[in-house]
Order: sequence, then C-alpha cells, then structure tokens
Amino acid sequence: MSNPNPPATEETHAAGSNINPVDNKFTERLSHVLSDLGRNGIFIALVAVVVLFAFLTDGILLRPQNISNLVVQNGYILVLAIGMVMVIIAGHIDLSVGSVAAFVGACSGVFAVQWGLPWWLAVLLSLVIGALVGVWQGFWIAYVGIPAFIVTLAGMLIFRGLALVVLGNANIGSFPTEYRALGNGFLSNVFGEFELDPLTLGVGALAIVILVVQQVRSRRGRVKYGQDVEPIAWFITKLVLISAAIGFFAYALASYKGIPVTLIILGVLVLVYSIVMNRTVFGRHIYAIGGNRHAAELSGIKTRRVDFWLFVNMGFLAALAGLIFTARLNLAGPKAGDGFELEAISAAFIGGAAVQGGVGTIGGAIIGGLIIGVLNNGMSIMGIGIEWQQAVKGLVLLLAVAFDVYNKRRSGGH
Repeated sequence: MSNPNPPATEETHAAGSNINPVDNKFTERLSHVLSDLGRNGIFIALVAVVVLFAFLTDGILLRPQNISNLVVQNGYILVLAIGMVMVIIAGHIDLSVGSVAAFVGACSGVFAVQWGLPWWLAVLLSLVIGALVGVWQGFWIAYVGIPAFIVTLAGMLIFRGLALVVLGNANIGSFPTEYRALGNGFLSNVFGEFELDPLTLGVGALAIVILVVQQVRSRRGRVKYGQDVEPIAWFITKLVLISAAIGFFAYALASYKGIPVTLIILGVLVLVYSIVMNRTVFGRHIYAIGGNRHAAELSGIKTRRVDFWLFVNMGFLAALAGLIFTARLNLAGPKAGDGFELEAISAAFIGGAAVQGGVGTIGGAIIGGLIIGVLNNGMSIMGIGIEWQQAVKGLVLLLAVAFDVYNKRRSGGH
C-alpha cells in the first residue's frame, strides 16, 4: 500500500524554492503601482503634455505670466466643463452652451453698459437669465420627453439668434472695472507689495497641507477596514510629486500678479460640485440615471426632476462662463461663444467621462480642460496655425474616447 504522504524529495524542495517571497512581494507592489497609474492616467497625460510643450517651447510654457494666462484664458471652458460632465454622466449632451454664453454676455452688456445698472446687479440678472434658459430647455427634455440632443440643438440656434438681436449685430463695451475683474482681475498686494505675493504662497501651502491630511486620512481609513492600499513608498512619492506641482504653480502665480479671480471662482465651483457629486443624494442619482435609467426609475428615483435641475444648472454655469468671457474681452460681440460647446464636451470626454453615461468626475473634466488649454497655448507659442490646432484637438478627443471604449471591452471580457 502506497504512502499517502511521501517524503519530500530534492525535486519537491527545488520546486518550492522557485516561489520566492521577495519576488512575490515585488510583483504585488508593482501591480499596485501600475493599477494606480491606470486610475490616474488622465493626470499623467496632463503632466506629459506640459513636459512636452515645455521642451518644444524652450520653457516659455512654464513662465509665470504664461501659467497665469493659461488659467485666465481657459477659465470659461473649465466652468462649462463642470456642468457638461454632469450632463454627460446622466446620459445627455448640451449643444447650446456656447450660444447661451453669448446671449447672456450680450444681456449683461445691455444691463451694465447701455442701461447703466450697477455691475453686481447686471451680473445677478444675467445669471438669473441663464438659469431661466435652463428651465426652458429642462422642461422640454425632462417633462415633454424630447431628447436633449434635439432640444439643445434648437437652443443653439435660438439663443445665437437672440444674442444677435440683443446686440443689434454690433459690439457692446466697455464694462465697469469691477465687472472686468471677473475675467481679468487678480487678488494680490493684500499685505503690501512684495516680489512674491505672500497671500498666493500661503494659499498654495494651505492647499498642500489639506492634500496631505486628506490623503493620509483616506489611507488610514482603507487600512482600518482591511482594504488594499498602495505601497507606502509609492504613496509618499505621489504626495511629494503632487505637492511639488502645487508649490510650483503657486510660486509662478505669486511671482506674477497673484491669484486670478477666475481661479478663485473655479476653486469654489470645483469644491462645491465635487461635494454635490460625491456626497449628496442628488449626485448619486445622477450616476444611477446614467448607469441605467430604467433601473433608476424602478428604484424610485425621480429621473425627470433630476434631468430638469441638471439643465437649470447647466444654464446657470453657461451664463457664468459667458460673463467671464465677456469680462476678459471687455466686449460683448456677435462671435462670442463660438465653439464653446465643443471645447466643453471635449474636456469632459478627455477627462474620462463615458459616452454611454454613468462615469465621470468633476476633477477629470477640469484636467481634460487643462489639457486642451495647454494644447492651445503650446501650439500658439510654437506658431502652429489654427487649422492644425483643430486637427490635433480632434485627434486627442478621438483617442480619449477610443481608450474609454477599449477599457470597457477589456473589463467586459470581449
């Protein structure tokens, strides 16, 4: 009768020795790092684009004035991208935001310049008009049931026409100083004149501290509940690199004019809307509707109400973008808003929003918008014509969506 537990032989010892615990640990850590890089691919893409154009422009891209201009020149697109990614997550699209921005900018010109209203009242009335535009479009989409593509396509034509009517096919300017600060103002010299603005440096340092505290608390929470975490060396490396980027950005702003008012507006919007999307019932409903509308309805979510308020919000943000753009140019003109909708949609998709809905983040849309801004700025510095700039941005958008489709097919196993 054979022994069920034969003694170990040299062969079995050799086979067991092939499994090296050190190699297993290294492989596990490497898989964590690669997985984390995949989740943060859009941020890595932004860094790669910045490094590429910094090299191609001989460092001009990273000069303090250019970094500040990058924020100011793309602020209105980033504002639109915040609203657009929410609309896309819910499975819709909005083609009218450029025309709405132009229409609201024209109305603000009438209020502030022709009627002579106080600048703050002109801004407030303009934002109300933007929200009312959202009410109009949200009604047709949510309660009549017309697809958002059709309603906003009609809106693109309607509000472009109304913008021309309000302007009388002429330009309106110039605006009050306080109004212009929305697009060109800076928060600087609060503590006096210094070579490096102390307020800007302080805000940058505070941002780094908040980042580190939040990341450390998040990691401890995952460890406490037994969830997988990345290796401590990689965790520290990430924190150091991101902190260095924030520090460099703050230093560049501090050595120019300080914090742009546009950046303050963006910071508030990103904070508020990130909380809305990640920590509120309304935000969870948006993701649920985009993931599976029928299932969301069966679970009791009032999908029509969510759709309605999504487009009211989009109208409000389109109005704010129109005000920022008009303030930056100090002019309300018939050509304002041209192509805004395409830039905002591109920012959302490049930032990781899924074509079918249900996937996307506010931070991703902001990074996608920054990638577009760096592409525009870098190619302009290099003297590349607008025709090639359009072609490159179109190619980047196509590759971003193709990458999203590839990931979904791979995760689906086919």
